[in-house]
Amino acid sequence: MSIEPVWGAPIAWYLFLAGLGAGAYITSAFLRWRHPEACGMRLAGHVIAPIAVAIGLVLLMVDAEAGLHNPLRFALLLSNFGSVMTWGVVFLSVFMAVALITAALDLMKKKVPGWLEMAGAVVALCVAAYTGALLGVCNTYPLWNNALLPVLFTVSALSAGAASVLLAAVVRHADEFNKAGVLKKFHFCLPIIEMLLVASLCFITAFNSTAGFESVASLVAGEWAVWFWLGLVFVGLILPTVLETWLLFFTSKEFEESRKAHWISFASDAGVLVGGFMLRYLVVMAAVPLTFVM
Repeated sequence: MSIEPVWGAPIAWYLFLAGLGAGAYITSAFLRWRHPEACGMRLAGHVIAPIAVAIGLVLLMVDAEAGLHNPLRFALLLSNFGSVMTWGVVFLSVFMAVALITAALDLMKKKVPGWLEMAGAVVALCVAAYTGALLGVCNTYPLWNNALLPVLFTVSALSAGAASVLLAAVVRHADEFNKAGVLKKFHFCLPIIEMLLVASLCFITAFNSTAGFESVASLVAGEWAVWFWLGLVFVGLILPTVLETWLLFFTSKEFEESRKAHWISFASDAGVLVGGFMLRYLVVMAAVPLTFVM
């Protein structure tokens, strides 16, 4: 007997948007620390965070048809604190409250208390890790039931969140974008770390069971190979790394601050977002369950 997957594209979008929103909030907190003058970029992160997570939650509720037919089931999620889903509801609820308050204060041009932004960043980190833990508790899927998955999804969330803020900066806050050198260098490292984690996840999963081997095989050489190599590896990881390496280390400061360079960075960050979604979509769709003999 085999257990068929019950999650599809809506869950992948939910995991991506929840991670992106959490990463955008953390990016704003990072900017407060390293680039306090980048007020426009911080506002962009504060606005992106609750919007992205809210859209993801709507997709989750649409996918959970039973919950829509019987809304009480959503309330019952808070009754079992031994469940990852219960903690996910707690993290998401607290994060949405903090993110909305922060965005409202920033939009009204009022100072966001440091303690509030720090608390939001901590909860955002929990949300980012939870998106990986949610899949990880499914013991029947070796590709999901891996301790590396929450780490990978957290790094990917930070990368996607930073990319979304940098994209907004290219369009609306070019001067701040030019001055955010520390953020750009930090963001440059994340796809490289992500590549190592993806490779490690595939290697470990391929050797832990037959179902794990089949999952990885479908990713690298089977049904999902084109999406894996083109969408995730090339567009989402290699291309951003190559473009940002060239811009940060092999061009003049004058060119790096030009509008042409800005749009190259825009393409790089757009690739990061594509890769962030493809990572979650492929992990959800390519997972092969263990087979039980009865």
